[in-house]
Amino acid sequence: MKISILTLFPEMFGGAFDHSIIKKAQEKKILSISYVNIRDFGIGKHRIVDDTPYGGGAGMVIRVDVIANALAHATRHTPHATRRILLDPQGEKFTQKKAQELSKYDHLILICGRYEGVDERVRKFVDEEISIGDYVLTGGEIPAMVITDAVCRLLPDVIKEESPKNESFSNHTLDAKRYTLLEYSQYTRPPIFNGKKVPIILTKGDHQKIAGWRNQEALKKTKKKRPDLLQLESGKLIQKR
Repeated sequence: MKISILTLFPEMFGGAFDHSIIKKAQEKKILSISYVNIRDFGIGKHRIVDDTPYGGGAGMVIRVDVIANALAHATRHTPHATRRILLDPQGEKFTQKKAQELSKYDHLILICGRYEGVDERVRKFVDEEISIGDYVLTGGEIPAMVITDAVCRLLPDVIKEESPKNESFSNHTLDAKRYTLLEYSQYTRPPIFNGKKVPIILTKGDHQKIAGWRNQEALKKTKKKRPDLLQLESGKLIQKR
């Protein structure tokens, strides 16, 4: 997979992507990350990228022509399975399901807004808009890091195959029903710490019973911490529509 990030501050990404899983994915040629500096497509000798908003108001707005030219550069020789994404607080909220969907593309292009945002006409050049939460950041760089991290770890051969299947917000089947659950509780050595013991079922080696315990633990934890992922109907838990 290739991820192209359109940003005014490409230097922000060095620390986030030069370590751990993302670094290894790049070394294995599973993931390629490139940066398009929006400033390179600015207007005039001073490379102006923004201007005051029509109608007045606070702040500056990134110009549509600048973004369009940067996007055209990023899409040269791109594979067919490309997704152009504007990172914007008005967008669809980012979820694990969306990360799984995006991991199927050959090329993601992430556009990082700044200042008071981008010219409204930029939205005509993208396939979708994504927000990582109901709050406002100073720019789209941190959301781009979040999305890259979440998508990268779902790519084949990046991490152990079973890990993403059991994580929080993944789909689970219980009693012939599909649920979105939090991950079950995890334990490691020591077996006893400050009087708290590891559940004995996890130490017996019966993998079928362990799987059943983990499923029930995930359901119990979801009911307690994120009941919004579930709803009650006739006294039975069902998947939230």
